[in-house]
Amino acid sequence: MPISIRLARRLTLALLFSWPALAGEAEHWSLQDYLARFPEKQARSEAFSQRIRAPAEPWQGIDNRPVRIAMLSPGGQLSDYWRRNHRSLAARLDEIAIPYRLDSHFVAQHSPIREQERLLADILAQDPDYLVLTLDSRRHRVLIEKLLVRDRPKLILQNITTPLKAWQQRQPLLYVGFDHALGTRQLAASLPALAGAPVHYLMLYGTRGHVSLARGDEFIRLMSGNPDFHLRQQVYTDLEPEKTRAAVLQALSDIPELNLIYASTTDIALASIQALELAGRKADVIVNGWGGGQDELDALRQGRLDLTVMRMNDDSGVAIAEAIRLDREGKTDAIPGVYSGDFAVVTQDTPLAELERLKAYAFRYSR
Repeated sequence: MPISIRLARRLTLALLFSWPALAGEAEHWSLQDYLARFPEKQARSEAFSQRIRAPAEPWQGIDNRPVRIAMLSPGGQLSDYWRRNHRSLAARLDEIAIPYRLDSHFVAQHSPIREQERLLADILAQDPDYLVLTLDSRRHRVLIEKLLVRDRPKLILQNITTPLKAWQQRQPLLYVGFDHALGTRQLAASLPALAGAPVHYLMLYGTRGHVSLARGDEFIRLMSGNPDFHLRQQVYTDLEPEKTRAAVLQALSDIPELNLIYASTTDIALASIQALELAGRKADVIVNGWGGGQDELDALRQGRLDLTVMRMNDDSGVAIAEAIRLDREGKTDAIPGVYSGDFAVVTQDTPLAELERLKAYAFRYSR
């Protein structure tokens, strides 16, 4: 039975008026802990990862009714991650040759409440078979918990690979993305050789929520045992370029010895570079990227960005397509519950041929 517009609006209000961030990582299993707790999913995870890396297999289902997919993603960010997700999902579904209808929607981080309310209500009123959205804050969780108790739509949560413990008995069909903590660990392992010692760093978060915890606080935790790394300031930028530039300029004034800016997102990295260039300090302050989208790779080749952890971007969209295909074929048990795509750390010294090889794979569907 389709979700009524009245119910959809009620669910959306619950989402939008619950602003506090998630309480912390204690609410989540790490990807490693989840697989250890549910060892039967380890073999599924390995087989599923091989499926993502391999060419698509033809559709084997007997139900040729077009599957209806609604995708709700953050908009207004410089990172091309979200739009590439849409393109790679659609391209893999085309390659599989499964009949489908994909309705993709982007919502700005700070769009008016009523605009968000209308958008989600309209999506749910269309009664999709699958709803793809993200979980980053308490307002997302409130909505998702209400949807999980229903039979439809089936939920796929993108850009998160750490299952919520409270949902143990009723999880989404799939958590999918690139494990933020793993990417952060790879950055943390690469930075000491680039930065030298001592390192005085500014931590720039995006918005309050799971991503900032997993990318920012995880880095602080990892470097707390390194006597050469000194955390000097922490700022939430809300992904606003002006706020980011102001934070960097203020930090340069407060901390003359500042020599590293840890940027939690693409938007933050690029705005930080602009501020350093404005202040004439780019040559002596390292800035990392996070994600390795086209804008970051361009900045890397120009010598403006020092390094980034590069997601094999299209793995995420392919994983969503393959989970939907398996579910439609009656092979839901083959879906591992959580999927994290691959990473590679790239720097200004990465050979061009290697960088092009990584790009060819990462953007194989979303060129």
